[in-house]
Amino acid sequence: MEAFREHQGSVAALPYVNVDTDQIIPKQFLKRVERTGFGQFLFFNWRFLDDNRENPDFPLNQPHMKGASILISDHNFGCGSSREHAAWALKDYGFQVVIAPSFGDIFYNNSFKNGLLPLRMPETLVQSWLEKGQSHSFQLHVNLQEQTVTDESGAIHTFEIDPYWKNMLVYGLDEIGVTLQYEDYIRAYEKAE
Repeated sequence: MEAFREHQGSVAALPYVNVDTDQIIPKQFLKRVERTGFGQFLFFNWRFLDDNRENPDFPLNQPHMKGASILISDHNFGCGSSREHAAWALKDYGFQVVIAPSFGDIFYNNSFKNGLLPLRMPETLVQSWLEKGQSHSFQLHVNLQEQTVTDESGAIHTFEIDPYWKNMLVYGLDEIGVTLQYEDYIRAYEKAE
C-alpha cells in the first residue's frame, strides 16, 4: 500500500445522506477478483442513464467536479453491505480522501485498509463545503501527520483519527505489514518454544 502523509486536491460534492455501498459499487460489477478496474463503475446507477450516457443531473458529472480527488458527502456515507469493493472503486476512480460527518462502520474500516482516508468532520463545516462545492471548484489540503485540513482561505480545521489507522496510512502498511513489523519478536517467540 502506498504511504499517505498529505494530499492536496479539488473537491467533488455529493450532498446525499445514507450513500450505501450498493450505490457506490452496484452488485453486477462485483465479479472481478483484482482490486483494480472498479472506478469506471463507481456510482454507476447514478452517474449514467439507461442508454449509458452520463446523467447530467448527477453531481460528479458536473464539469467543475471532474478529476476531483477529495469527495465530500453527508451523514452515514458507506452504510449498507460490507463490500470492500466500495473502497476499491473510490480509490480506482481517483479519490484519496472522503469527508463526511459520519460513516458506515465497516466502510470506514475498509477505507483505511485500502489506503483511502475517511475523515469525520463537523456537520456545519461539511455542509458549508458541500454547498460551496456544488457551484464551483475548490481545493483542500489534508495533512494526516498534523491531523489538519486547510481550506483555500487558509483556515485550518483539525480532525481526530485512531493512532492505529494513522500509522497504517502514514507508513503505507496493510494489516499484514503491521504484523510484519513484529517479525523479530515472532521469530524469537517461536525459537523459545
